[in-house]
Amino acid sequence: MSEQCLDTYLGLICTNFSLSKIKTGHNNFIKMNRINTLLVGIFYILASQIHAQTVYYDADQFPLIGKTSDETETRYERLPAYLKEVCRPPVWNLGKNTSGLAIRFSTNSTAISAKWEVTGDNRMNHMTETGIKGIDLYAWEGGHWQPVKAGLPSGKVNERTIISDMTPQEREYMMFLPLYDGVISLSIGIDSAAYIKNPVLPYPDTTHPILVYGTSITQGGCASRPGMSYTNILARRLNREVINLGFSGNGQLDYEIAELMATRRDASLFVLDFIPNVNATQLAEKTRPFFDILRKANPDIPILFVETVIFPHSFYDKSIYGTITEKNRLLREEYEKIKREGDKNVYYLANDNLIGSDGEATVDGIHFTDLGFLRFADKMYDTIRQINNQ
Repeated sequence: MSEQCLDTYLGLICTNFSLSKIKTGHNNFIKMNRINTLLVGIFYILASQIHAQTVYYDADQFPLIGKTSDETETRYERLPAYLKEVCRPPVWNLGKNTSGLAIRFSTNSTAISAKWEVTGDNRMNHMTETGIKGIDLYAWEGGHWQPVKAGLPSGKVNERTIISDMTPQEREYMMFLPLYDGVISLSIGIDSAAYIKNPVLPYPDTTHPILVYGTSITQGGCASRPGMSYTNILARRLNREVINLGFSGNGQLDYEIAELMATRRDASLFVLDFIPNVNATQLAEKTRPFFDILRKANPDIPILFVETVIFPHSFYDKSIYGTITEKNRLLREEYEKIKREGDKNVYYLANDNLIGSDGEATVDGIHFTDLGFLRFADKMYDTIRQINNQ
């Protein structure tokens, strides 16, 4: 039944109600009044059903944040198309994952749904499927991004009502995309009687993004949902676009990625968080050339080196502990050499208590839980604020 039909139906009820008052006696009028009250109740039930019908809109029409470039093979991926023939295949394939990408929109709908299809239907034994291939909705409330609810995946093709029974007021939303899978298509569902449009608020600010290069931890392993990766946490707290260039197992100082990052002359900060994916030889040989590519093109943009955390199981595994501490020592040597040469825009974040000292911040001794990501983001946030204030 259409809304127009319902309006006509209600008009007939009201007319019938008025006529009954004239044509019947008092007792019959009471009976008719009860019937009409029942009919009005039925109308409102039908009206609410119409209101609750979901209409889907292709997310292509709304702003997408978190990309280095719009020159990608498809909309929902992180690396520009030219890199397909240039970078290592694992890096290119991981660039198809949508970690750090988010859709912005505004609607007054009482319910929000989503349809999305992922590329790989990926699964891992140490990370939730919601983090791997789910979506995560936030709303702008009282000057901050408030979690709404995650869209739980069911497989390669998904349709999910994320939230319902909200008050019908206009809100601005941000929908984070999967961390460890790609997206082929995405549609946003709202009430048939509601509207959806482009956001008005310029948040997160995309004029001076932060670019973060790193590993599986940077990519978001193993957040329970997309909003809990540390780059997405930082994007919300700083209200600034944070571009995620984390490549699981492949943050190996590929110069092609440095060259890509260097093209973003509008960046406010480059973050280098790669230690877990390189050995000591790679670190000693490739850190400075990678840095120099960034610095040559961007002499004034701050660059932050980040040590790897001391993984909790290294308390027992002394081989791991020795490897971690040696790589952190080599990174600090590179940093201090650059500082001695006079670079005033290079910074360093040591591993001191980056994820706490209680051993409870990882899934498998390496990859972060949500607790680990929150603690890490806290330290990163404080460091970035200090850099911005200098």
